[in-house]
Amino acid sequence: MTRVYLDHNATTPLRPEARAAMIAAMDVVGNPSSVHAEGRAAKALVETARGKVARAIGADGAEIVFCASATEAAALALKGRGFHGAAVEHDAVSNWIEVDLPVDPEGAVRPDNPANSTLQLANSETGVIQNLPEGLAVSDVTQAFGKIGVEFLRSGSVMALVSAHKLGGPKGIGALVLRRGSDLNPILKGGGQEMGRRAGTENVIGIAGFGAAAEAAARDVAEGRWEEVAEFRNILESSIADISNKTIFVGNSAGRLPNTSCYATPGWKGETQVMQMDLAGFAISAGSACSSGKVKSSRVLRAMGYDEVTAASAVRVSLGLETTRDEVLAFAEAWGRAYEKFNARRA
Repeated sequence: MTRVYLDHNATTPLRPEARAAMIAAMDVVGNPSSVHAEGRAAKALVETARGKVARAIGADGAEIVFCASATEAAALALKGRGFHGAAVEHDAVSNWIEVDLPVDPEGAVRPDNPANSTLQLANSETGVIQNLPEGLAVSDVTQAFGKIGVEFLRSGSVMALVSAHKLGGPKGIGALVLRRGSDLNPILKGGGQEMGRRAGTENVIGIAGFGAAAEAAARDVAEGRWEEVAEFRNILESSIADISNKTIFVGNSAGRLPNTSCYATPGWKGETQVMQMDLAGFAISAGSACSSGKVKSSRVLRAMGYDEVTAASAVRVSLGLETTRDEVLAFAEAWGRAYEKFNARRA
């Protein structure tokens, strides 16, 4: 069976540019903090990658703090701050904030006090894109970075969270983007790496892959490659709608990421659909990958006002740059066969 991967919001396959950069970095033996030639060579790789990530996200190199993940970046930005946010935020963010901001039916959040708030740029489950207010304390741009243009310096945010593996880089490396002059209390203290903001010997191989992936991802955005992906996403939703008039497409009247479709067929559990599609050869999800395996309704959809049954019936299909029209149509056909069986059981 030829499998089709349609879960790119969970993680995206490693880009060839990132793979090549990582392989080359494996031969650099020095510690970036060492002053000898080998150490300087490793430091040069880190700083080159820092510049690539900075340019891709519209920031200065000094504003990039490499971390092990966007989750660590969230802890670094949010711990002890008492910021406020909405229930649509990723768990990595919501675990550090007061979850009390309202969400409208289209998934939009409008903080009254941006300087004391966090707001994601795009939701990982629904793909809904937010309008970031000027002076926002923290923005999680993990899902948006590499799929739409992100300009940190123009966004008005003080801090932003990013992750390499969402845009074709390696897993286990992310960054906090920190506006110059901003206050930060380091969590990890030791050798003073990352300008004293995140101690620990840098993951040179992962950072090299991150830089290469970010550079390639920014080029894809600039060249408009995601426009075709959006067309395929729309074909998918039209095909699903033709099969089932009971299916609800979440956030489809709002601005969304070009690759993301979240839809619910009330009464047909999302987890069940994921398993059925997996057996048919298609990888999709029932929400954020970090929450997978937990049989419960989507917190994001509940925050948007959907009832428990509908929220528990949602699935997410997220396409990649290499996804083809034929793969999208094959998925819709397989989903339709499973839907017919669901309907027959319910009749």
